[in-house]
Amino acid sequence: MGTYINKGNYDFSQALNSTYVDKSSLISVINGTLFTEQRRSCVTRSRRFGKSMAANMLCAYYDRSCDSRSLFENLEIAKDPSFEKYLNKFPVIKLDITDFTTQFKDDPTIIDKMQEALKADVREAYPNIIRDDFKDDFMEMLIRINQATGDSFIMVIDEWDAICREFEYGSKVMDLYVNWLRRMFKGSNTLRVFAGIYMTGILPIKKYNTESALNNFVEYSMLLPRKAARFFGFTKSEVKDLCQSHDMDFDEMTKWYDGYHIGNEPSMFNPNSVMQAIDAGVCVNFWATTGAYDKVATYIEMNFEGLKDDVISMIAGGTCPVRVTKFSNDMHDIKCKDDVLTVLIHLGYLAYNPETRRCYIPNFEVMQEMENAVEDSRWRIAKTVSESCDLLDATLNGDADFVAKAIDQAHDENTSILSYNNENSLACVLTVAYIYAQNDYIVHRELATGKGFADLVLIPRKNVDKPAIVLELKYKKDVDAAIDQIKRKKYVSKIEQYTGDILLVGINYDKKEKLHSCVIETVTKKI
Repeated sequence: MGTYINKGNYDFSQALNSTYVDKSSLISVINGTLFTEQRRSCVTRSRRFGKSMAANMLCAYYDRSCDSRSLFENLEIAKDPSFEKYLNKFPVIKLDITDFTTQFKDDPTIIDKMQEALKADVREAYPNIIRDDFKDDFMEMLIRINQATGDSFIMVIDEWDAICREFEYGSKVMDLYVNWLRRMFKGSNTLRVFAGIYMTGILPIKKYNTESALNNFVEYSMLLPRKAARFFGFTKSEVKDLCQSHDMDFDEMTKWYDGYHIGNEPSMFNPNSVMQAIDAGVCVNFWATTGAYDKVATYIEMNFEGLKDDVISMIAGGTCPVRVTKFSNDMHDIKCKDDVLTVLIHLGYLAYNPETRRCYIPNFEVMQEMENAVEDSRWRIAKTVSESCDLLDATLNGDADFVAKAIDQAHDENTSILSYNNENSLACVLTVAYIYAQNDYIVHRELATGKGFADLVLIPRKNVDKPAIVLELKYKKDVDAAIDQIKRKKYVSKIEQYTGDILLVGINYDKKEKLHSCVIETVTKKI
């Protein structure tokens, strides 16, 4: 058993010792590419979305130095026609680039060190073919082995883009890395040496100014997962099964970790967060440990034109258009708002609907991280977010004067001059002002109720002993008209089944004075 070649199936066997959600059918997708022009696969997804787990599974399946039948015989892949054909049939090389970036960060010789480590391991595996005095590069070693034995390799590279994230394009290290990738995977002997190549990371392959070194890879990404969509996260049915077997609340899981739209899968959960919640027995924010937070805060600080308005809209529960095709897949090369939004999609901080071409904040866990990033920025919206708790308390206590003044301030600080008197902008800021309510409430904008649409409805979550809240926003009218509309159009009829008391909050905005007025009434449900 080597360090990089023929590692065996130990890593995957350990995963099966824990709670395991069967994603083994990914193997059938990769099996279909072996010995074809599509044998080069680059599967990229966000941190904590199971990249390494999938890589270890593939290694265990293909590696001929071990017998993995018992690991897979009860999994989905065992039913696939290709299962027997490729089970434990190849020499497998597994390379995790982060093993080197963590050791040799800022070291200009990192590519040489990586090559020497691979060569030493392969030399030990093929001592009769590769002598100790063999001086050629790693690819030449593999060519020699293929010529002598006929062996075709499976190569798996985990975190392929780690060097791209640590070293800027145009640096000596990046030039060496790109040339190494081109030598390995775009040379005249590539098809003879490799039966299949599987790379995984966060970023899709970079769009270089010249012809891409890797434009012959088939890419499966958060934006275009192809046939691999259901392997990118946990589906709703998979999470329901997990919740039932571990006595967890499915609605809480959905609130915290659902919301990703990946390819033809409209409801995908963050798999790592789900598993951590099951292990902890409670749903909390596990996203803070991903290590990408500093980058997110930096991107938000860039504040390209329109970025602030889009972030405010998404924090308020809205969606924003994004042109994902402009991004060059380089975290160091951010040129516009669309680049920021696209990289946040790849990092998992935003979700993307390919049908509408719009992005949004997927769930409560990520919402907390986005709020944290905004609070650490110099944006004035940070104050509104941090004071949201006080606004909710004042609303629950019936303090209409405090509510009016708080919304005055939120509106003044977070709406641009051009859209200051825009009703939709005001409704968006109102939702942000009540952002803290998401802890205890399900927040609905423009909820269909009775004979119309209520501007903002807060429905208590399970086991939350607080009244529901219906907010109606009026523009250039009397504040009592808002309360009257709530009653006249029977907005409360839609939500009476959820709670006891219901607070009716009417808010009016006076365009001339640029001030809000508020009135709060309580409707007690008859028992």
